[in-house]
Amino acid sequence: MVHLHERFKAFFKSRWLVFVCAIWIQSFTGIGYLFGSISPMIKSIMGYNQRQLSLLGVVKTFGGSVGFVAGSLSEVLPIWGLLLIGALQNFVGYGLLWYIVHRRWSGVPLWVLCICIFVGGNGETFFNTANLVCCVQNFPKNRGPVVGILKGFCGLTGATLIQVYAIFNFPDKASLIFMVAVGPTMVVIAFMFVVRPVEGHKQVRESDDSSFLFTYSICLVLAAYLLGVLILEDTLNLNQSIITLLAIGLIILIVLPIIIPVVLVFFSTPQPSSEEKLLANPLLPRQDTSELILSEAEEERTSELDALPAFERRKRLAHLQAKLLQAAADGAVRVKRGKRPRRGENFTLTQALVKADFLLIFASLILASGSGISIIDNIGQISQSLGYTNSSIFVSMISIWNFLGRVGGGYLSEIITRDFAYPRPLAMAILQVIMAFGFFYYAMGWPGQIYVVTVLIGLGYGSHWAILPAAVSELFGLKSFGALYNFLTLSNPAGSLIFSEALASGLYDYYAEKQASLLLQNPISTLGQDKSLTCLGTICYSLTCGILSGLCIVAAMLSLVVVYRTRRVYTQLYGSSNSLI
Repeated sequence: MVHLHERFKAFFKSRWLVFVCAIWIQSFTGIGYLFGSISPMIKSIMGYNQRQLSLLGVVKTFGGSVGFVAGSLSEVLPIWGLLLIGALQNFVGYGLLWYIVHRRWSGVPLWVLCICIFVGGNGETFFNTANLVCCVQNFPKNRGPVVGILKGFCGLTGATLIQVYAIFNFPDKASLIFMVAVGPTMVVIAFMFVVRPVEGHKQVRESDDSSFLFTYSICLVLAAYLLGVLILEDTLNLNQSIITLLAIGLIILIVLPIIIPVVLVFFSTPQPSSEEKLLANPLLPRQDTSELILSEAEEERTSELDALPAFERRKRLAHLQAKLLQAAADGAVRVKRGKRPRRGENFTLTQALVKADFLLIFASLILASGSGISIIDNIGQISQSLGYTNSSIFVSMISIWNFLGRVGGGYLSEIITRDFAYPRPLAMAILQVIMAFGFFYYAMGWPGQIYVVTVLIGLGYGSHWAILPAAVSELFGLKSFGALYNFLTLSNPAGSLIFSEALASGLYDYYAEKQASLLLQNPISTLGQDKSLTCLGTICYSLTCGILSGLCIVAAMLSLVVVYRTRRVYTQLYGSSNSLI
C-alpha cells in the first residue's frame, strides 16, 4: 500500500502528466479559430457588412493576442491563478455574445459585441501563457516539440469543437457560441491545479524520445482521423448516431496521451535522471554529457581550470553541467550582474525591444502571421464567394492543417537546430515561402484553389507559433518569457487590422458593390438599404492574396536576416559542446 501511495505521488508530480493536461486544455481553448464558423451567422443576424464583420474579427484577434497582463501576472501569480482568470474571461465574454446573438438584438451597437469578443478572446492569452511557461520550464531540453504540440492542439480547437458540437445537434445556430463559452471554461477549471512547474529538469529520462514519438504518432492519427471525418460528412448523409460515434472517437484520441505518464510511473522501473547520473559519475563519456552543456560553459573555462589534471577538470565540468541544467530550466543561461545580457541570456521585455533580432522577428510575424490570420478569419466568406454553402468544413480543414503546421514546425525546427546547429528561424523562412506560394496559387485562380490555400496557409501560419516561441526562449531566455511571447502575439492583431480589416474587407466590399450595381437598376438606393452585400467569384479575394504573397516573401527575407545574425549563438548552444572537454 505504501509503495502504491508513492507511485500516485510520483504520478501527480510527473511532468508528463502536466504536459498531457496542458494538451487537453489547449485542445478546447483556441476559440479564435472558430470565428470563421460563427462570423457568417453574426453577419446575417446582426445585419453587418463585410467591413463591420472584419472589424469584429480584428477585435477578436486583438483580444486573443494582447497578453501584457497575462505576461506580467505570470511572474507573480501561480499557474492556476492565470488559468482561472482566463476561464472567467472566456465565460463572461462569449456568454454575453451568445445572449445577444441568441436574442437577435440587431439594434445592439457594434462596439458592445466588440467588447464581448475582446473579453472572451483575451482569456486565450492567459491559457497560452500559463501552459507554455509551465511546460517549457518542465521540458527545458525539448522546447521545440513541447511548444509545437501545445500550440498545435490549440490550433485544432476549431475542428474539435465543431465535432463535439455535432453531438448535440442544436437547432439554434447560436448554440455554438454558448458551447464556446461553457465548454473550455469547464475543461480549464477541471485541470488548472494539475498544470504547474514540477522541477522537470530533474525528470529527464532516456525514454523521453520514445514518449515524444508516441505523442507525435497520436497527432498524425488525430489529423488523419479528422480529415477522414470531414470527407465522410461532406460526401455522405450521416445519421446522428454515426456523427456521435465519430465525435466520441475524436475525444478518445485526445485523451490517449495519458498513457505516457501512466506507463512511466506505474508500469516501468524508476530510473535516475540525467542530472543524477551526471552527479553520481563525473567520468561519463562525453557523448553522454555533451547535450547538457550550454553556451555559457565556454565562458566558465578559465586558465586555472585548464591547468588541472584531466580527472579533476572533468569532475568540475560535471558539476558545472548540472548547474547549467538547472539554469536552463529557469532561463536558459544566467545573466551576469553589471553587464547587459547577450543573446542566449535572460532579457527583460524592455531590453529585448532594443535588439534588432527581436524587432526583425516581430516584423516578420506581422507580415506572414498577419496574412495567415486574415485568411483564417475570412475563410467563411472565401468559401461562400466560391459557391460553397458549408463553411464549417473549411474552418475544420484549416484548423487541422494549422495543427499539423504547429506540430510539424516544432519537429522540423528541432531537427534543424539540434542536429545541424542551424538557427531555428531558418525553418520559419522555409514555411513563409510555402505560404507565399499558397497565396499566389489562389490569386491565379488555379483549380482547387480553396483547398490549396486552406492546406498551405494553415500549415505555414501554424508553424510560426511553434518555431518562434522556442527561438525567443533560446535567444532571450525564459525569465521573462511570458512577457516576450505575449508581445510577439501582438503581430496577429496588427496584421489582421492592416490586411483583413483594411485590405481584404475593403476589396471585398468594393467588388460586392460593383456586382450589385450590375444587377440592380437603382444601385445607390438599394446599397443604402442592404448592408449585407455578398461578393461572388475568385475576384473577391484574388487581389488580396496576390498582395499577401509578396508580403510573405518579404517576411522570409527578414527571417533569413535573423538566421544570419544569430548563427553564432546557435553554434555555441548546439554545435560546440564537444570542444569543451
